Amino acid sequence: MPVAVTILVNGKMVLVNPAAVSLLEADDERQLLGLSVAEFIHPLDQPRSHGRLNKRGADWLNAPAQFRLRTQKGNFRMILVASLSIRFEDRNAVLISGIDMTKHSEMEEQLRQSELNFRHLFENMQDVYYRTDARGIVQKVGPAVYKLLGYTPDEVEGRPAEAYYPNPADRDALKQAILANGKVSDFPGQMVAKDGHIIDISVSSQALFDDVGNFAGVEGICRDVTQRKMLERELKNLATTDTLTGIANRRAFLERAEHIFNSCQRYQTGMTLLMLDLDFFKQINDKYGHLGGDTVLTCFADTVKLELRVSDLFGRVGGEEFCVLLQQTTQHEAMLVAERIRVRIQDLPLQAPDGEHFSLTVSIGIASYHADDDRLGRILERSDKALYHAKSNGRNQVVWDG
Repeated sequence: MPVAVTILVNGKMVLVNPAAVSLLEADDERQLLGLSVAEFIHPLDQPRSHGRLNKRGADWLNAPAQFRLRTQKGNFRMILVASLSIRFEDRNAVLISGIDMTKHSEMEEQLRQSELNFRHLFENMQDVYYRTDARGIVQKVGPAVYKLLGYTPDEVEGRPAEAYYPNPADRDALKQAILANGKVSDFPGQMVAKDGHIIDISVSSQALFDDVGNFAGVEGICRDVTQRKMLERELKNLATTDTLTGIANRRAFLERAEHIFNSCQRYQTGMTLLMLDLDFFKQINDKYGHLGGDTVLTCFADTVKLELRVSDLFGRVGGEEFCVLLQQTTQHEAMLVAERIRVRIQDLPLQAPDGEHFSLTVSIGIASYHADDDRLGRILERSDKALYHAKSNGRNQVVWDG
């Protein structure tokens, strides 16, 4: 037959006619038998080819379609292919016939140049190109994966993409977003490198479909954005953290407290606010300087944290004023926490830059959420009022104002 014909079993060539040997520029059929037909298909055409060759059921026929292929000698051809299911030696098989559509040298040169351009881009791009099949198995990945994860392409291809995610749910979220929208852009995620460290990535991908519209996989690029994410986290930390003590700054504390207050209003849960003020702090600053004062503030914050739970909110709202927000805490429990803080601070050994030892005390005002509170400011006002009474009545004490 003048038409190239090959028979595939499980995607591998088990029979080729002389026209196919000639088309693929092999010396003889022995060079081709046992090889996967995918090895000859251009990477950009493989998703379509994969869908056509993996139909289910008997007696199906694929309409003719054009594909680019690379021969054994590295030359390029444009072929018109048709395929159908058959039985061959009592096995399910696929018969493929192909006609060379590369009519003259000019088209061949265009194909060759197109392939060279593709290869140059593929092998030199900084982002990682990847393609998976419908099951999420990596079919193709660019050389840049070595720089990204420390794996060679051969180590990645054939493995499930989710194997490189520290949390498989992240991969599921990406796939669902692609299926829902057809594509994603700058989708955030994380991957685990070969040495075990986790990197932040950004993924831009699109869904692939076969000739009959069935989902065939995902194709796209991903890039390392770890440094960008680190900078974003650092900027966020600077915007929400008190640089001296490392706890929440005034803005961050009040924003989070407002959120908790709104939750209390909605679900009628409880919250208690402790307002803490260091006694005679100005005298400490005047006597030991700002360095001594900064040391006191840092030690104070570190000491208070020892009495707090992970769910408690702690922030610096003024020069020597601090706030603690306790959730789901009774009056008795809140008073116990405040008293433990007061005692710890009273017993805290402090040393000035010149070596002199001195002590510190704190006054604490407490107020809790009332069902009729219409804004967070109501609780702040009551706790501030309680703090005023603590300071006026001799300091170093805890005062409750419901």
